[in-house]
Amino acid sequence: MEKTWRWFGRKDKITLDMLRQIGVEGIVTALHDVPNGAVWTEEAISSLKHFIESYGLRWSVVESLPVSEAIKYGGTECARLIENYKTSLANLGKCGIKTVCYNFMPVIDWIRTDLRHPWADGTSSLYFDYARFAYFDLRILERAGAAKDYPADILAKVAELDTTITESGKEELIDTIIVKTQGFVNGNIKEGDKDPVLLFKRLLALYDGIDRDALRENMRRFLTAIMPVCEAYGVNVCVHPDDPPFQVLGLPRIVSSEEDIAWLLNAVDNPHNGLTFCAGSLSAGEHNDTRELAKKFAGRTHFVHLRSTEAMPGGNFIESSHLQGRGHLIDLIRTFERENPGLPMRVDHGRMMLGDEDKGYNPGYSFHGRMLALAQVEGMMAVVNDELKQQLV
Repeated sequence: MEKTWRWFGRKDKITLDMLRQIGVEGIVTALHDVPNGAVWTEEAISSLKHFIESYGLRWSVVESLPVSEAIKYGGTECARLIENYKTSLANLGKCGIKTVCYNFMPVIDWIRTDLRHPWADGTSSLYFDYARFAYFDLRILERAGAAKDYPADILAKVAELDTTITESGKEELIDTIIVKTQGFVNGNIKEGDKDPVLLFKRLLALYDGIDRDALRENMRRFLTAIMPVCEAYGVNVCVHPDDPPFQVLGLPRIVSSEEDIAWLLNAVDNPHNGLTFCAGSLSAGEHNDTRELAKKFAGRTHFVHLRSTEAMPGGNFIESSHLQGRGHLIDLIRTFERENPGLPMRVDHGRMMLGDEDKGYNPGYSFHGRMLALAQVEGMMAVVNDELKQQLV
């Protein structure tokens, strides 16, 4: 597997020189300064590609070329935005960049309620607390009909939290869920936006009347439209699973399970239409077995995120060590190296450790924590490659 790293461009505090020194081979990045829906020009793509190559690295994967909300909910600008997307894909292909990760999650990219949940050793991880998220939904968003989406025990915890949470605690929850985990990945809301709750409510309202079937049809239309470009330029697009892989905020989720993945690959049955296999996102759903999913979909996987989560009581989950948890990463490496060798892989959502906390890194994208994860995964890769060599003897 190719060892890659998500890098946020020339402004990233983690430099390409640092990445070269720790054994990174490929870069996963995007044109983060280009607004959602705008065309990525050949000139801008080529400039960043040459900058990366000047450090002896290669631009392996685009993550992400964002799919605009109007494409997802089928707004009036949908056709124009799909044409822009096709142009951007063509320009990437012309520049020799052939793997593009995207997601089709409405409104919100990934959800955590705590950015620095402490471990006993002094490190911290991203964490999802189901009751705290329900509190955000019920008491801060005040989403109509939200109560029916939660079991009685969670509603009881929300009521209890309502008696103890402070105003600063509410602001922190808003900042974590709406702003900090979204804005740095071309999100709809970014740092400094006024009244993010109001903006968020307006985004949710765009999906009124859009159910699971409607979102699926919009995704099928999008993929059908872009496949001719992918075929012409040899570009593979690979959807990222929902994170977490279950319904939130009354929004439909259509990439959360084996059945979902099978549907999207069959709906547009083209080898250029594939999957970003994110072991962390998938393992956060207790209905998913990452080992079985890898065996089933290895042939249509174009990119792999190796991280792991640990499910906890009450619907909570935490980003676990890359050596532990429900991701079963060494088994995934065995499957992918056997069934689809050479895939680009990146570690993801490393712990905060050894001073990462003070560097201003994006949530989940620490330096030391991801460097530790990369070393752990590189060790697993070495074991698997040795196993494969022994099998040939």
